[in-house]
Amino acid sequence: MHTTKERYRLSTFILEIAAILLALLFLSPFYLVMANSVKSLKEILLDAASLPAIFHWENYKNVWEVINFPHAFWNSFQITVISVILIVLFSSMAAYRIVRKPTRFNNFVFLLLISAMIIPFQSLMLQLVRVTSLLEIRGELYGIIACYLGFGMPLSVFLFHGFIKTVPQELEESARVDGANPYGVYFRIVFPLLIPITVTVIILNTLWIWNDYLLPVLVIGGNKDLTTLPVAVTKFFGQYTKKWDLALAGLMMAITPILLFFLLLQRYIVEGVTAGSVKG
Repeated sequence: MHTTKERYRLSTFILEIAAILLALLFLSPFYLVMANSVKSLKEILLDAASLPAIFHWENYKNVWEVINFPHAFWNSFQITVISVILIVLFSSMAAYRIVRKPTRFNNFVFLLLISAMIIPFQSLMLQLVRVTSLLEIRGELYGIIACYLGFGMPLSVFLFHGFIKTVPQELEESARVDGANPYGVYFRIVFPLLIPITVTVIILNTLWIWNDYLLPVLVIGGNKDLTTLPVAVTKFFGQYTKKWDLALAGLMMAITPILLFFLLLQRYIVEGVTAGSVKG
């Protein structure tokens, strides 16, 4: 018995060390960005892995002015918030309809949405530019939001679909007996019960939309009034020169809000996904 405990403790210790080393490996890019964001360009080129000898906090001030950080931040914020709200609203309602009314048409729509998850985005890029230009929504705020809604719904519907199966239908039937209409049943009874998976959908889509670079470049195009943070930071990467000191400071300024958001709500990701998969 004593030998078994020793083996178990030794194996646990080895696993813990391996987990720590793996965590350090994944955190190393963040360290490089954070450390080099307060270095001079010369110091970065000489030794990117070392701690800064002198902290150049003026990098952040220069980035603030060069990319007009408040404007780019506001663009990213409004695009992310509006897109996520619409994704949550339409995805949850679509999933509820598919689960409660499993007709052939609804099942086909669900299959269509799930199939869209396996299509590589790169295969749609050219068609996306053509369609948005044809519909005259390219370079418009509602154009980029509509694209995020379309690309964000498949996964969101899939997550809501699994969770809604766990909601007891008896609660809805009681509400109907009391005279509630279908919208009242959904928004007053069902939707409040979807909070765990709703938070999960919000976190996943917020991380994606806030950090996305390719879709804004394709849909927003040359409209500088709608430049988002990931697009604005690319100003420091020219054809012949790369201002790593300012670029890394800009990256830190861009990822800090979303990093804090993720750290505050990360536990809901696992809770929401497992609640739907285990109970369903």
